[in-house]
Amino acid sequence: MHTCEPRHFLQSCLLLLLRQRPSHGYELLERLDASGLTDPDPAGVYRALRILERDGLARSAWCPSASGPARRTYHLTPRGLAALDRAVIDLQETRNALDTYLEYFGPTTVVSR
Repeated sequence: MHTCEPRHFLQSCLLLLLRQRPSHGYELLERLDASGLTDPDPAGVYRALRILERDGLARSAWCPSASGPARRTYHLTPRGLAALDRAVIDLQETRNALDTYLEYFGPTTVVSR
């Protein structure tokens, strides 16, 4: 059984956003926050972007900005797209495991935090 917390979920979220369009780090932070997918931690996001780039899942280039200095813009690579496809499969398997667990647990039990 897969773990209940998907590994590298932030990286998967970033790959998903980069599939939609190339973005710079600050824009990715804003888009993550707006999506509700995860609570973005700036240091964690930039660390994840460096890992994606190191692993060949994303690439970056400095792009001029009309409103300030050039920004490092990240783009999804073909390897990144394949990794995103694998992540979706892993998340579906985790979801199935969680659904099974919750069905077994039963709908009548209420757990307070």
